[in-house]
Amino acid sequence: MRTWVLHVDLDQFIAAVELLRHPELRGRPVVVGGDGDPTRPRTVAATATYEARARGVHSGTPLRTALRRCPDAVFLPSDPPAYEAASARVMAVLRDFPADVEVWGWDEAFLGVRTDDPEALARDIQRAVRERTELSCSVGIGDNKHQAKLASGFAKPAGVHRLTGDTWAEQMNHRPTDALWGIGAKTAGKLAELGLRTVAELAAADPAGLAGRFGPTNGPWLRYLALGKGEAEVVTTPWIPRGHSRETTYREDLTDPAEIAAQISGLARQVTADAAGAGRAIIRVTVKVRFAPFLTRTRQTTLPSPTTDPGTVTGAALDALARFDLSRPVRLLGVGAAYQMPARTRTASP
Repeated sequence: MRTWVLHVDLDQFIAAVELLRHPELRGRPVVVGGDGDPTRPRTVAATATYEARARGVHSGTPLRTALRRCPDAVFLPSDPPAYEAASARVMAVLRDFPADVEVWGWDEAFLGVRTDDPEALARDIQRAVRERTELSCSVGIGDNKHQAKLASGFAKPAGVHRLTGDTWAEQMNHRPTDALWGIGAKTAGKLAELGLRTVAELAAADPAGLAGRFGPTNGPWLRYLALGKGEAEVVTTPWIPRGHSRETTYREDLTDPAEIAAQISGLARQVTADAAGAGRAIIRVTVKVRFAPFLTRTRQTTLPSPTTDPGTVTGAALDALARFDLSRPVRLLGVGAAYQMPARTRTASP
């Protein structure tokens, strides 16, 4: 037997939870987001069923746009407590297997396992999740987390796929650089400016040249990804959120600086109360401002020491706000809090 990393990714998770509650909607385009009213301005889809995705509706699509693209869709309000409960049931199933389980959010987890047949284990996991939760998942198999994460994407929906060092070049070299986990469209564009458009080209790039363009850490790391490398350890301690945020999209744009400051103060008090309720201390405050029509900017303030004092957090948020030019109308405000992280024990996969 040898060590493998598996990535379990629940298929259309939020939509799937809603379909369990509304089985009569199976096979229909369903969009989940906001309060379920697609005519309400400035609300976006949290997710959509595959039927809606085929019509151009995806996570982040404005609900009004979703309604235009898919007028026969059913729109449902978002219900985070239901998704948290469903996720907890799935993770309990995964922990019943002989594996280290690292939870990465509601709908995904990495498993460190030792087996001579990872595909058989993956199918056992899929079967157990289906039988005990009625939810479907895709499973990626790799030598490390990077490979396993990409493999689960190839497996969707409800499949099993293996991507390892032995098959990396065959499966990945011809793909664009943003097919790699951790490289988005913006970075891919910068790589293209250097003539690096495919995974193979990035893998063969000069590390010194990449360091000169992207920095001494990020540059070589991009090539590291293109070579199929990645972390193989699985963190066995419970998943702990690194922070929390609150934000509000306004039906009418805000233009009064005093009103904007008052809204930021209210959001800061909310995130402070959230942190205190979770028993977490705040170390950094981020303010997010989205100007009309859709320009988004953020500013951060690091606190002198971890705290849950509302006055300190509010003051830091207002300090960050003061670094914005508020001459343009504001459509969204947000305040995020980064938490002090406890020490986490890392163990190798079994």
